Amino acid sequence: MAPRPTLARERAVWAEEHLLVGVDEVGRGPLAGPVVAAAVVFPSGCSAVRGLRDSKMLPPSVRARLAEKILRRALAFGIGAASAHEIDVYNIRVASAIAMRRAIVRLIRKSSLAPFPTGQCRPTDRAGLRFRIIIDGLPLPEIGYAHEALIDGDALCQSISAAAILAKTLRDRLMQRLADRYPGYGWHTNVGYGTEEHQEGLRVQGPTRHHRLTFAPLAQLTLSL
Repeated sequence: MAPRPTLARERAVWAEEHLLVGVDEVGRGPLAGPVVAAAVVFPSGCSAVRGLRDSKMLPPSVRARLAEKILRRALAFGIGAASAHEIDVYNIRVASAIAMRRAIVRLIRKSSLAPFPTGQCRPTDRAGLRFRIIIDGLPLPEIGYAHEALIDGDALCQSISAAAILAKTLRDRLMQRLADRYPGYGWHTNVGYGTEEHQEGLRVQGPTRHHRLTFAPLAQLTLSL
């Protein structure tokens, strides 16, 4: 049975009168669209959000319901993205860090916390609580904030799982809207991943400004044009 995310890490941080910010991104693998990240912080002592799982294992309708529940329960959240152009310029790893940093910055602004020059967070809220940041996967120094990294964090930690669900829900909606403007690539269903329908659209119509031109097979396609 797949593990279920718990509040164990949050409770350890709450015991020290801190709050835990969970951060995750989605959209590293697609041929088109941005990489989107979310940052989520739950209030100290809150109960677990039932039904949280690895976002990739959940059907869209369940993710949408959970996203609404997360938004009601969260103390604050932030969303950030890096465009296809930024992915091509910086590479997907750095672009993911850029998206995560943007999500964290927006969360900090919403929660009245200001960053230290060192990348820590200075408490300015009434409770005087500090934030600790935990991200899914491996450490990313390019984020610019001190953080812990947890492999498979979206399956283990409630805050990371919540961030992944918010990011996945928003990105899918964005790609479905772009599908109306750029028909023929199947973005309504594949949300930018390299399905047969998507690659056929590339062969027939060529890339759009939302495609990642450094990704194979796009890099080979643009070289042959």
